[in-house]
Amino acid sequence: MKKSLVLMMLLLALALTACGGDSGGDSDVDSSSADAASLSVARGEELYNQTVIGPVSSPGCITCHSLEPDIVLVGPSHYGVGARAGEYVEGMSAEEYLYESILDSDSHLVDEYVAGVMYQNYADELEPSEVDDLVAFLLTQ
Repeated sequence: MKKSLVLMMLLLALALTACGGDSGGDSDVDSSSADAASLSVARGEELYNQTVIGPVSSPGCITCHSLEPDIVLVGPSHYGVGARAGEYVEGMSAEEYLYESILDSDSHLVDEYVAGVMYQNYADELEPSEVDDLVAFLLTQ
């Protein structure tokens, strides 16, 4: 349920952004959408770089993942993950893949990584807006 709600919110935001071309409408709407997207990416980067996140001090992304190419900590490097995420599962967009990977961490295991290593409770501990922000940031990688 949470996944579909978050996905619907993201798709709505993307649709609104895509429809934001200058067609004589209010230019503040266009800049507001761009500002919101930039703010979401910035908040996502801030969350990503925290060593603990959420109300119970869950491990932050940077604790186990690098943003540098070929640097493996506990999990795979997230360098270029925004481009790769859409290639892992046929018919699944990069956004969908990243959402599912955060909220159901064992749903897509890459390379030699095994189930149960990634923290399992982000779906219960992160707010939907935090997941939105993390996905927005990861898509820029």
